[in-house]
Amino acid sequence: MTSTLAPASNRTATPGHPPKSVRWRGSLIAWLFLAPALLLFLYFKFIPMFVGLWKSLFKVQTFLGDEWVGLQNYQTIITDDEFGAAIWQSMVLALGTTLGSLVLGLVLALLIEGPARYLWFVRTAAFLPVVTTMAAVAEVWRIMFHPADSGMLNVVIGWVGIDPQPWLASEHSSLWSIMLMSIWRGTPYDMMIFLAGLVGVNRTLYEAAAVDGASTWRRLRHITLPALRPVFWILFTLAAIRGLRVFVEVYVLTNGGPNGSSEVLMTLIYKLGFQKNELGVASAGGIVLFLATLVLTVIVQTMRRRQAA
Repeated sequence: MTSTLAPASNRTATPGHPPKSVRWRGSLIAWLFLAPALLLFLYFKFIPMFVGLWKSLFKVQTFLGDEWVGLQNYQTIITDDEFGAAIWQSMVLALGTTLGSLVLGLVLALLIEGPARYLWFVRTAAFLPVVTTMAAVAEVWRIMFHPADSGMLNVVIGWVGIDPQPWLASEHSSLWSIMLMSIWRGTPYDMMIFLAGLVGVNRTLYEAAAVDGASTWRRLRHITLPALRPVFWILFTLAAIRGLRVFVEVYVLTNGGPNGSSEVLMTLIYKLGFQKNELGVASAGGIVLFLATLVLTVIVQTMRRRQAA
């Protein structure tokens, strides 16, 4: 009797691996869900970035036609004293804001870290500056920085015997005043990230250190800070980029004054592009800011990987 059994199919999927059609279908569905966001990102991010790069090589003349100038706009940025001062002040503001917000954020995180019930209210209140509109916050601080004796901050420092300060009205203190507000704004964000990092610290290490008689400072230095090292790298990168790209605070508080003492790269680019109509030079300034941010990020990530290795 002739056997009618068909040969076993060799198309059986490998155990543990879904069929290729299933994998393709899953990837296609994921990309379809991402497509609206990616299209918006492409339209509002990548296309303007490439247009800005192209315009930075031209002398933009709205009604007369663009004139090719090559790298002349970048040469203007490098050699112009106004750009040099803005770049330097941007770096000072970024560095001061980064260090101040990191230190204060860590201190606040250590103070309010714990399981107590009332701490949720303290954390929420401390985080409010982050979710408040920057323009409104800057306007409130501008009022607080009023240089007269009746100004709010001058009244406060007067309680401890300090003379009234000019704050935003002086070339010597305007940038530091903006830095003070930026630190106040950035500290709660860093605090929340530090709190998330503190959750992952092994508590048994604290108990063992306490049994060995280690002081609070030694526990902080040898247990807490090493455990938070990855958090420090992430926050340093984010805070530095935030400091380099500051705009609203400076624009609302001083608009770069007095006499350009608080002018940063973002406000200078804005003035060149929308007030002086020098769109080519402004586009070149935007590309320079992008490259500075990119270089900073690469340097920080390289240092982090070397230390981890």
